[in-house]
Amino acid sequence: MLKTVLLSLLGIVVLGVAVVLVLAARKPDTFQVTRTATIKAPPERVYALITDFKAWGAWSPWEKKDPAMKRTYGGPETGVGATYAWDGDKNVGEGSMRITEAQAPSKLALKLDFLKPFEAHNDVVFSLTPQGPATVVTWTMTGPTPFIGKIMHVFMDMDRMVGGDFEAGLTAMKAAAERPA
Repeated sequence: MLKTVLLSLLGIVVLGVAVVLVLAARKPDTFQVTRTATIKAPPERVYALITDFKAWGAWSPWEKKDPAMKRTYGGPETGVGATYAWDGDKNVGEGSMRITEAQAPSKLALKLDFLKPFEAHNDVVFSLTPQGPATVVTWTMTGPTPFIGKIMHVFMDMDRMVGGDFEAGLTAMKAAAERPA
C-alpha cells in the first residue's frame, strides 16, 4: 500500500515537472516590456532627465526602492559612453547601464546588465515623440530568455513584474518634467 502511494506521488511529481518543461519550451526566446506616457513638456526637457544618470534619482522607481544603494558613475556626464553601476539590497540587486545610442532629443538606448539577483543582459530604449506641446515617451526593455528563464516565465510574467515599475517611473518622470523650472 505504501509503495503504491509513493509510486503514485512520484508519478504526479514527474508529470508536473514534464508539464512545466513543455510549457517552458513553448515560451518565446525573447521578452519585451513596453510602457508609454504623455508628458506636458518639450522633448529636450524630458531627454535631459534620461541622458544624465544622476538625474534618474528624480524619477527612477528603483532609486526609491533602496535609497542606500551604492552608485558609481563613469564616462561622460551624459550621452554615449555614460555609465551607471549600482549595488543594492534585494529590491534592486546589482548591475550596470551604459548609454549606447543618443539621438537628442528623440531616442536614447542603453545596455542594461544585471549581476544580482540573477544575471541578465537586456537592451533599453527610450523614444521621445513630440506631440504638440507634449512629448510621448515610450520605454521599452527587451532581452533574451534562456531556457531557465523560460521555466521562470511559466510561473511569473515579465510584463507584470517590470511593467508596474515602468509605469511608476514614467509617472515620476512626468512629475519631474512638468514641474515649473
